[in-house]
Amino acid sequence: MIKKKVLLLLLLFTFLVFHLNCVAQKKNKSGFWKALNTADNTDTTTALIHYEDYVYKPNIKTVQLHNESFDMSQPILSLGAEGKLKLSFDDLDADYKNYSFTIIHCNANWEPSDLSAAEYIDGFQSNMIIDYHYSLNTLQKYTHYNVVFPDDATHITKSGNYILKVFLDGNADNVILTKRFMVYQDKISIQGKVGAASIISDRNFKQEVDFTIDHSGYDIADPFGDLHVVITQNNHWDNAKTTLKPSIVKDNELVYDYDVDNVFTGGNEFRNFDIKSIRYHSERIASVKTDSGLITVNLLPDEKRTFKKYSTLPDLNGNYAIKIQEGTNSEIEAEYCYVHFFLQYPEILTDANFYVFGAYNGWRCAPENLMKYNVKNFGYECTMYLKQGYYNYEYVYIKNGTTTADETLVEGMHYETENDYTIYVYHRQQGTFYDQLIGVKHLNTVAK
Repeated sequence: MIKKKVLLLLLLFTFLVFHLNCVAQKKNKSGFWKALNTADNTDTTTALIHYEDYVYKPNIKTVQLHNESFDMSQPILSLGAEGKLKLSFDDLDADYKNYSFTIIHCNANWEPSDLSAAEYIDGFQSNMIIDYHYSLNTLQKYTHYNVVFPDDATHITKSGNYILKVFLDGNADNVILTKRFMVYQDKISIQGKVGAASIISDRNFKQEVDFTIDHSGYDIADPFGDLHVVITQNNHWDNAKTTLKPSIVKDNELVYDYDVDNVFTGGNEFRNFDIKSIRYHSERIASVKTDSGLITVNLLPDEKRTFKKYSTLPDLNGNYAIKIQEGTNSEIEAEYCYVHFFLQYPEILTDANFYVFGAYNGWRCAPENLMKYNVKNFGYECTMYLKQGYYNYEYVYIKNGTTTADETLVEGMHYETENDYTIYVYHRQQGTFYDQLIGVKHLNTVAK
């Protein structure tokens, strides 16, 4: 009898242990999925922000920031002038959300400056985004948001680099997107030119940007330590020249004339495709299919241009424009399409990755524009969800362990390529704690 009771107790104890283990595993599994969801960008807050063009939520698409009057302009303001910038984006959740924005002053290296918001903003430091419209007659429903700034309630009082930060429900840590823009105040004069590289071996492939700064009437005590000069190519920052120092200093003139430090690869004219219409196919479109409410656009296969002769082709230098042909309001009537890219390539790279590259995603190499190898068709492919319009793009690769995109492997490089260059001159006056943007100069390889 005693043995039976002991056996029964042992069975009950075993069952209890098993039940507790199952409960613990269920809790762990729940915690695991919660962790996965958090990692999958469905968390409600974002502790870390990127001081660059960046989208933090998968439902946010087609983020644009430009001059109010021209949708392909750089986001640059002149301090004290009447110009305004326009931010727009789509929310594919297609509902109304309480979005707000604020601006953050940064130094020349795009890091938060030591200024408090009250020192560079006169007025409200955050504002709600109240201009929104629902998409009209589209398969993909979305809500389109617009905001124009600065306005009567908010004035920017300092020049320099800025981050525009959009957040949700009044929680500044719940970041939706960040965009870079600049405010300058002309205090110097910049003269420059772009030509073929001076070094003979680079002359057919690279472009050199030489320039001079005239600071007559404006004191620069230490031009080697107080100035920070940046040159960008086609308005992206991943290959910017940021360590330039004057090669010659004479009176009120600073000369920047080098053979290496101010040289860029010429690259090639950008590829393009036109999906302003989904009824009529442009020359780069292989097919357009609509199935189960989804629009798929297959582009014609692309080839390497590494060793092909340079050909002049008009382009937008990597930019894009949201436009439709069948409709009146591109902002809310444009469809979203799955655009399929294919690059013919005979081998799989083991030490690098290919990306489709352009302004459409802030010149970033991210998972959404990463290309995968198709063994059956001998090439790299990628599909992206893009709004109707006209797009420039190119194929770049990033070697493992590096961060700079390189277009030369697929696109080639030519000194004749038409490119835009922008020179930014920042100055930290002695005794101050922020970088002023005291001059901006736009150059083009063709325009004189």
